[in-house]
Amino acid sequence: MTQAWVLGQRALREARRTPEALLHTLFIPLFFLDVNVGQAARIFPSKSTSFLHGQGYGAFQLPSSLLLAASFGTAALFLVEDIEGGYFDKLRATPIPRTAIVLGRLIAESVKGVLITTVLILLALIFGISIASGPLGFVLLVALTALWSVVYVGFMQLIALKTRSAAATNSGGLVFFPLLFLTPNFVPRHLLTRPMEIAATFNPVTYVMEALRSLILQDLVWSSILPGFAVVAVMGAAMVALNVRLIRNYD
Repeated sequence: MTQAWVLGQRALREARRTPEALLHTLFIPLFFLDVNVGQAARIFPSKSTSFLHGQGYGAFQLPSSLLLAASFGTAALFLVEDIEGGYFDKLRATPIPRTAIVLGRLIAESVKGVLITTVLILLALIFGISIASGPLGFVLLVALTALWSVVYVGFMQLIALKTRSAAATNSGGLVFFPLLFLTPNFVPRHLLTRPMEIAATFNPVTYVMEALRSLILQDLVWSSILPGFAVVAVMGAAMVALNVRLIRNYD
């Protein structure tokens, strides 16, 4: 774990050298939050819309913005730079466990995920959105979003290791957008049309979004929260295993 942390610190230094890369991570989610709330807030007034639990529509939309912010990780692009520059081959030639090579960047991404999520939630609090589940809910909200960022970056690193191309890796990020919109993004799942409800049910992102939404709109409802953490745990373990396998078979 020490080796993974050392590599994670190196990845964090990479991020500090390019702070401008984090600007769109904050701007785009806030832009979508503003647009979505502006389009639908009057359709779902807080006093007469039961699924808002007394809050405004912005509270319902905040999880979408959090997931979007967590899906702008740059770790995979830095990995491509290491591959192209030869540093990755030097790492592979050392007696460092392959798991540490994978976990190093994922640790750094989780730290960035915590910072970005915290900033977005604090901004949301300033504009009147409250966390109904209290301080523990705030911590769980940040943790779940950061864990999703790890899962997403793990997926992006698979593309980077397989293609060794910055263009292909960058394009791979577009996969998230269909997954985001095949969720109960604008209304709860039971209000979706039947085909859309089926698609959302089979979409793992749905359970992460519903867990985040539950933490914002309700007190601790573990039946909604635990499936979200289960999804990131299973997918995170799978991403680490697949990344390690690709590195071991890397030619």
